[in-house]
Amino acid sequence: NGTTQAVMMATPDHLADFAYGFALTEGLARPDEIESLDVVETERGLDVQLWVNIAAEARLKARRRVMAGPVGCGLCGIDSLEQALRDLTPVPHGAFRLTPAQVMAGVAALPGQQALHDATRAAHCAAFWDGARVVVAREDVGRHNALDKLAGALVSGRMGNIAHPTNGAVILTSRVSIDLVQKVAALGAPALVAVSSPTADAVDLAEHLGLTLIAQARPDRFEVFTHSDRIISEAQNVR
Repeated sequence: NGTTQAVMMATPDHLADFAYGFALTEGLARPDEIESLDVVETERGLDVQLWVNIAAEARLKARRRVMAGPVGCGLCGIDSLEQALRDLTPVPHGAFRLTPAQVMAGVAALPGQQALHDATRAAHCAAFWDGARVVVAREDVGRHNALDKLAGALVSGRMGNIAHPTNGAVILTSRVSIDLVQKVAALGAPALVAVSSPTADAVDLAEHLGLTLIAQARPDRFEVFTHSDRIISEAQNVR
C-alpha cells in the first residue's frame, strides 16, 4: 500500500508466490486480503508491490517490519522477542498421516525438484508432499524464501486448487530453526520434514503448536522429534 515492508535478497523467480507466501507466513495478510500484486523491474532490482484491504493495512501498521534481510535471516528487523514469538494457532489435528515408507519416498523425490541447485549448488528447496507425489516445489538461494514461495504457490490460487495445506507435509532441504516452524504452522501444514537438524527452540515450538517435526531425513531413515502420532504403520494405512 505504498510503504516499504521488507528488503530481501532472493532468487528472482516466482516472486508473486513469494509475496503471497511471505504475507501469509509473517502474519501480514491472508490471500483473500490481497487486492492486487505487481512485480516492477527497477535499476537495482525488483519491486513487488502489494495492495491489501483495510484490515490487513491496519495489521501492517501495528506490526511494521522494515528490514534489510540477508538470505539466511529469518528474524532480521524484528523489534522484540514478542514479535519473534508471535501467537500462532496450533496446527489442526486433521486426518493426514504418513507411513515411514511415505516419509522416505518424499525425501527421495526431492532431487528431481532441484534444477536450480543442480545448476548452482547454491539453492534450497521446499516441497509439498501429499504422501504419493510432490505436488509443488520451489527453490531459492534462501531457505526462508523457498518456503515462502512454496506457501504462496499453495494458497494464492494462481495455480488453481492444487492442494490444501492441511493435506500434506512440507519437506525442506535445510536445517530447521524456530522461524521455519512458525512459517509452516502459519501455512497450516501438519508435518515438516527436513534433511538436516532442528534447533532446540524449533522442537519446543513444534511440540507446542501440534506440528509433527521430522528431521535428519534420508531415503532410508529419519528421526521423529514431535507428534509421532501422525506416523503410522503400513497396516494402519491400508485400513
